[in-house]
Amino acid sequence: SDSGKDAGRLSAAWQMFKAQEDLVKVAKQYGVRLTMFHGRGGTVGRGGGPTHLAILSQPPDTINGSLRVTVQGEVIEQSFGEEHLCFRTLQRFTAATLEHGMHPPIAPKPEWREIMDKMAVISTKEYRAVVFQNPKFVEYFRTATPELEYGRMNIGSRPSKRKPSGGIESLRAIPWIFAWTQTRFHLPVWLGLGSALKEVLQTDPRNIAILRRMYNQWPFFRVTIDLVEMVFAKGDPRIAALYDNLLVSDEVKPLGDELRRKYNETREYLLRVAGHEDILQGNPTLKQRLRLREPYLTALNVQQALVLKKMRDSSSQFCALQNGNSGEVPKSPRRAAELVELNPTTEFPPGLEDTLILTMKGIAAGMQNTG
Repeated sequence: SDSGKDAGRLSAAWQMFKAQEDLVKVAKQYGVRLTMFHGRGGTVGRGGGPTHLAILSQPPDTINGSLRVTVQGEVIEQSFGEEHLCFRTLQRFTAATLEHGMHPPIAPKPEWREIMDKMAVISTKEYRAVVFQNPKFVEYFRTATPELEYGRMNIGSRPSKRKPSGGIESLRAIPWIFAWTQTRFHLPVWLGLGSALKEVLQTDPRNIAILRRMYNQWPFFRVTIDLVEMVFAKGDPRIAALYDNLLVSDEVKPLGDELRRKYNETREYLLRVAGHEDILQGNPTLKQRLRLREPYLTALNVQQALVLKKMRDSSSQFCALQNGNSGEVPKSPRRAAELVELNPTTEFPPGLEDTLILTMKGIAAGMQNTG
């Protein structure tokens, strides 16, 4: 989670892969039986994704018939909430653990490691240049997503920030991922990957053959690419543009335009490496399921963006009144108790905060991911 937030998902995943290999070497050297303990979040950005693929992509000799996993709170209900779900979840873990032992994945070849090391450096540099070094990014993030509102609402298990006055570095991984998931832009998952693929291919066009062999023969790389492809299937830069148009100031909007350009570029390079003509070409079942959810998700996103605009506009109006400026806050023709009973003590006009929470829950359910 936090390593992905600090360096981008590609680099974090590769470093985790190498760290596990090092642990196996030390355990073998001293005769220690090693059991890996994995913490898996709900989203790809926090180590989530299909259980079967995640286990099969682990380095050789890291499973050995046993595996320990902690499932993050936000996905417990969908994995263990009912008896048949619990059985299916445990079935997946058991089958993948056995398969990893009976058909161990191949170890990456030296040339594959060399390319991954280069890509990790490039992607981290690109990721940090945007997230930590661009002076306009924090303002963009906080206005283009519901991060501020999420932090004020009591809907998380812990405070959204470790330090109330801090920037991105103080933000916990869950709200960081959650905010981008809500706008269907998924920036923490793909940012840096496109630049890494682009530079590797421009340096030597023959690397496309190596990358495709990595994709076809190496489970870790295939799962890495497939998970990002799945995220692109759930994403929609047009929705992110809607949030920008309604919520972001004109001074910061060019940053959003540039990020959407990077999004589309990353998508093109991803398809090229996978050898696909379209997103989820190899998984038509999931593609159809996402197509069925699309109209409902779009309606929820439009509603959420409009509610955020109303909430922020009303907040500025309240501040203007408190400062003695002229103007009146628009009043609802009906009393709050007649409109909503969920939260009559909200500081916003009746129904807005409750509507926002409902859209957040609906989008999270439709995306099958939260934070």
